[in-house]
Amino acid sequence: MSQNAKSRRERAAEVRGAAQSAEKRRERIVRIVGGATVVVAMVAIVGIAVYASSNSDSTSANSLAGIVDPDPSAPVPANVFGAESEIPFGVPYGTAAADAPVLELWEDFQCPACGALEAANGTGIAQLAEEGKVQLVYRPTAFLDANLGNDSSHRAIAAWGCAIDEGILKEFHGQVFANQPTEEGTGWSDDDLIAFGANAGLSETALVSFTQCVNDGKYLPWAANSTEQFSVNQIPGTPSGNLNGEVVGNDILADQVKLTELIGSK
Repeated sequence: MSQNAKSRRERAAEVRGAAQSAEKRRERIVRIVGGATVVVAMVAIVGIAVYASSNSDSTSANSLAGIVDPDPSAPVPANVFGAESEIPFGVPYGTAAADAPVLELWEDFQCPACGALEAANGTGIAQLAEEGKVQLVYRPTAFLDANLGNDSSHRAIAAWGCAIDEGILKEFHGQVFANQPTEEGTGWSDDDLIAFGANAGLSETALVSFTQCVNDGKYLPWAANSTEQFSVNQIPGTPSGNLNGEVVGNDILADQVKLTELIGSK
């Protein structure tokens, strides 16, 4: 085994240890929101979303974060919607038919409230899509990079694109949120993101191509494009859900029963 491969495996082992600690935090959140206080608890947790100015210039925001400018002609990951789609740069997931309701979910990987939503009902939301009850479209944004003075959200989205190409869309998405730093703004290194891919189940061969994709920043323009769309659509903050174009409260997104009922009514 090469020294680089050994280092990646050692880093993956470190991240697995961190993931175990993160999982314990997630379990505590789930216990808090389980039972009769689901709505109240999630309003407290998810309601503390970080808001972006709807009038902000997204290109300037990307420049402030030191990221590539948007480029609608840049490549997108496998099966991700392109610039001309009705849901530009969105990430479709699930098995729903074309006439099923469409749930768009805007997230920033560095957003603590997004992490709380993922812990509370991320699996449930994905399950509804897997069962064909809703067309789930993840809408990644990296607006927090400008606020936090780093580039971690852009790079996490770009790495997710690499993971999507390797067939681990859901697994990598979960890894990033499960390993959110305890201090907002700390972010992740590229080595962290590569380790998330290893932990998400990539084979040795797939890990090589995934690593190259991450190191090349192949999907940074896609991250910038989707972030610009976040501004164009005047999304007020993250997490933010829309079902057939209508806003869905975070308290409902966090409650599987209520979300299932709402989707069923469409």
